[in-house]
Amino acid sequence: QLPELGRLNRREIAALAGVAPVANDSGNRKGRRRVQGGRFEIRRVLYMATLTAARYNPVIRAFYERLRAAGKLPKVALVACMRKLLTTLNAMVRTGKPWDPSLHRA
Repeated sequence: QLPELGRLNRREIAALAGVAPVANDSGNRKGRRRVQGGRFEIRRVLYMATLTAARYNPVIRAFYERLRAAGKLPKVALVACMRKLLTTLNAMVRTGKPWDPSLHRA
């Protein structure tokens, strides 16, 4: 469902999946940044994978806990983890290298 995985850069793949912040600016007005859109099925699968990763993957769990300690809401922290997981998977497919926790920082 995501044939572009490994062929796009991290910003493009995040926007395609709908986990990239989108600005709502007009003229001098600075609107709110929101995460919306993207492919629904990809977001749904990525959400469930991130729930598991936030619990069992030490890198994603540390990232989630750091965001929560900084005062982010649970859902906001989870969406940030979704983006991190997706960009990590994209890099793994692009380079052909397996998961290595030492390459990723929380």
